Parts: sequence; structure tokens; C-alpha cells
Amino acid sequence: MPAEEAQASAEPRAHGYAVGQRTRARIQGAALREFAEYGYRGSTMTRIAERVGISEAGLRHHFRSKDELLVEILRDRDRASDRNWEAAGRPVGKADLAYNRRLLELNVTVPDLARLFAVVVGESVTVEHPAAEWARERYRSISATMAYSVRGGIESGEYRADIDPDQIARQIIAVMDGLQTQWLLDPERIDLVADFEAYATGLIHSLRPDAV
Repeated sequence: MPAEEAQASAEPRAHGYAVGQRTRARIQGAALREFAEYGYRGSTMTRIAERVGISEAGLRHHFRSKDELLVEILRDRDRASDRNWEAAGRPVGKADLAYNRRLLELNVTVPDLARLFAVVVGESVTVEHPAAEWARERYRSISATMAYSVRGGIESGEYRADIDPDQIARQIIAVMDGLQTQWLLDPERIDLVADFEAYATGLIHSLRPDAV
């Protein structure tokens, strides 16, 4: 096939792929809002399609089921979080607490995303929820990452050596998730970022080598 014909043949395919990717992104954005507002069980593919402005058959061309769509949104957001953490240089110790503070600052600007995670994690403890495995994997992964950070703080001399990194990691995650839930319920009263900063300051003080 001549080069000109090959190029002409490739261009429509490339255009079609780009259109498909844009449609998938629009679907995911609409589904994120749907799941955040109604939860997984209360959401419908019909309503998601209406939000996007396409038919339900068109929606199912990209995502065959509500389960598939939910899990893809969650995993896509996890991949983005992993890339951001890597780009930040895999911070440890006090630097990681500062990084987590910035994450909460970002969450304040995207309440639908924060609400989605809170809703899905809460629902995932119910029987046969499609995101249950994702939730287990997520907590195992972020616990491992947070424990890595605490160990880095020990190795750098910021934290004392007699602490349990895994235990501290779970506590930090619990505080972040708990504060975020309270903020979602009562944003006028709860200052998510300030409350976490106060907690982090106290934690750093309690973990200092001279704090024993």
C-alpha cells in the first residue's frame, strides 16, 4: 500500500479513537457524579446515559455494566494518585504528612470525588458489593505506602525507632478518612485541612526521638 493511502487509512481510525476516548471520559465524569450522589445501588445506567446525552446502548458500548464502570473510575483515580505520589518523589516522614495535607486541600476543591470514595468505601462492606475487592486492595496499598513513609522517617532520624510503622500508617489513614467524612457531612463547621494539620503536628511531636 502506498504511503499516502496508509496515512489516509490511519487518520480516520485515529480520529475515531480520540472521539471514543473523549466519550469515555465524559461518561466517567457523569458516572462519578451519579455514584457520588446516589451511591452504587441507587445509581442507574439510564440516568448516567442521560447525563452524558447519549443512549443507554451507546453507554453500554463503552462500559458493559454498572459494575465495570464503577470499578474503572475507582482504579483510574488510584492510578492517577500513584502517578502523583511518584512525581512528588515518594516523600517520607514529615514530608509525606505535608504531602497528605496537600491531598486534602485538593479534595476540598473536588467534593464529588471525595464523596464518591466515602460512599463507595461505606457501601463496600455490604454483601456482594462490586467494589469490595477494590476497597480491600486500596487499603492494603495505601497502608503499605504510608508504612513505607513512616519507616523513611525512622531511617532519616525524624521519628524514633521503637514505633510500629504499620500501626502508625493505619492510624494516619483512619484520621484522614474520618475527618474527610465529617467534612462531607458538615463542611461549614469542619475545617478539613486545619484539623489534619493539627493532628500531623501532634503526631510529629509524639514521634520525635526525644519524645520517649
